[in-house]
Amino acid sequence: MRILFISDVYFPRINGVSTSIETFRHELRELGHTVHLIAPDYPGSSSDESDITRVPSRQLPFDPEDRLMKFSWVMEHLEKLHNEHYDIIHIQTPFVAHYLGIKLSRLLDIPCIETYHTFFEEYLHHYIPFVPKAIMGSVARRFSRHQGNSLDGMVVPSRPMMEVLRGYGVTAHAEVIPTGLEPESFVPGNGDDFRRKYGIAQDRPMLLFVGRVAHEKNIGFLLRVVDRVRKDIPEVLLLIAGAGPAREGLEHDAGKLGLAENVMFIGYLDRHTELNSCYRSADIFVFSSRTETQGLVLLEAMAQGVPVVSIAEMGTRDVLREGAGVWIAEEEPEDFSGKVIMMLGDAGVRTRLGEAGREYAQGWSAGKQAERMLDFYQSVIKLH
Repeated sequence: MRILFISDVYFPRINGVSTSIETFRHELRELGHTVHLIAPDYPGSSSDESDITRVPSRQLPFDPEDRLMKFSWVMEHLEKLHNEHYDIIHIQTPFVAHYLGIKLSRLLDIPCIETYHTFFEEYLHHYIPFVPKAIMGSVARRFSRHQGNSLDGMVVPSRPMMEVLRGYGVTAHAEVIPTGLEPESFVPGNGDDFRRKYGIAQDRPMLLFVGRVAHEKNIGFLLRVVDRVRKDIPEVLLLIAGAGPAREGLEHDAGKLGLAENVMFIGYLDRHTELNSCYRSADIFVFSSRTETQGLVLLEAMAQGVPVVSIAEMGTRDVLREGAGVWIAEEEPEDFSGKVIMMLGDAGVRTRLGEAGREYAQGWSAGKQAERMLDFYQSVIKLH
């Protein structure tokens, strides 16, 4: 099968969408299929630029991490795209990529699907705060319904997100297919070396968050948790691995709470060289996002045998099973911090929970999800 991915983001821009694209590209190619990707150009490149068409793009003024692709540039290369004889277009993001994918679908007469990676109803108001949240929520619902119903099919990473989209009135043919974990996620990292590199004492109790440092990740709640935990465990450290628009505000909030010595920001890590060791260095992985369509970092932490304390909202409800690598907490500082304190105080519990999580994560194979994606492609092609 010949597959064309189109996305407004990809590496070196690091986020969950880039990771999902990379994972499916790799697994689909391993199964013998051709996967081309249209994505913006960046200052820099990914580790594998094969079969990628980089489109001239410019920065967005309100979000300098992201890029706006030049639609007309792709249209100028329409004949080349036509000669590739693609079987299906798979859109990954809802901006220029969506409208480009819909246009190419009509011009090339092939079906077009899209993965709904981002819960926009809970996302947009963080970036357009001068518009009331209720109004932005209504806009996001209409936007998602209109885009969803313009497609031949939709991929949704979790059942709760599917229920939300059906509630919006999205009627397109759809399937729940999470991203899954590649085999290297299970290769044990070296937590001791990682701690030495970043000057963290080997015996210091350490919590870890990995992900984009963005408002919708609810990291401010984790700061309040750490503020409560340090009353019982003064030396506790929260390590935040990632970058994004909320970092400056969170650093300011940590300072106001007197947490300067209890919170460390280390920026993005290379997932192929450092990320496993980062996970492995932690005593507990903590997570409190309400807007995840899946929450792949939870499974990555479990794959490294790291126990998790997390809330279970939206897509994470599909991922998390109480006792299978995780203690599920309420989004309430006392309950969440109580579980963290209890787990930090019992190494045996951490070990048993970590082992259970590693076993549980084995069931989320990226190869299996790629096979399901191929089945979905075939069903959409038949309908088309």
